[in-house]
Amino acid sequence: MKIALIGYGKMGKEIESIALQRGHAIVAKYSSKHTISSESLKSQAIDCAIEFTKPEAAVANIEQCFAANIPVVVGTTGWYQKLNHVKQLCSDQNQALLYASNFSLGVTIFFELNKKLAQLMQGYPDYEVSIQEIHHLQKLDAPSGTAITLVNDIIAVLPNKTKWVNEVTNSKNEIGIESLRIDGVPGTHSINYSSEIDSIEIKHTAHNRKGFALGAVIAAEWLANRKGVHEMKHVLGYV
Repeated sequence: MKIALIGYGKMGKEIESIALQRGHAIVAKYSSKHTISSESLKSQAIDCAIEFTKPEAAVANIEQCFAANIPVVVGTTGWYQKLNHVKQLCSDQNQALLYASNFSLGVTIFFELNKKLAQLMQGYPDYEVSIQEIHHLQKLDAPSGTAITLVNDIIAVLPNKTKWVNEVTNSKNEIGIESLRIDGVPGTHSINYSSEIDSIEIKHTAHNRKGFALGAVIAAEWLANRKGVHEMKHVLGYV
């Protein structure tokens, strides 16, 4: 498969390494210094693009991939307020998009575990739920996209929780997300249900970037001959 990397920072380089190991070719690399255009993408005979840039650039990059008729895997977060627009554009132009707040296969499993635990806790309001996420110092957004996915999945299930805040909270209708930035931490997410009697906790700890990169390449392999809007749960067969 011929892959274009849109975003060639630490994650882009890790994706390149994994893709080459899996027998793919990297035919284009775009850093933040490059302007992405459908014309330049069309000239490369690209089978799939993998986009890891910044929130302010992601939507325009997706639009250029659609215009070039190239499936695109998007790992950038922070642009989801425009997700409905992008989904409609994908449908109107018969294109292919796979987006995720986290491409780790382990995190995708963790998402499903989080939903199941929230369902089990519906009948036990004495347990207060909270989330903690820890990332490296270069992580720009807080809370992380992964934490937002986790908290939204909990809110969808627990009737007494209506919103989240990016701080520790004692409010009965809020879920607090504590965001910590510590040098060298790839990503750790913890869900804690605590009562006077005991606590229940589930946690995912990333040891390095390889899991994110591998998931992104697997997603590109899966998406290359498909149309429509997809997520990692589709890749792993959870829906």
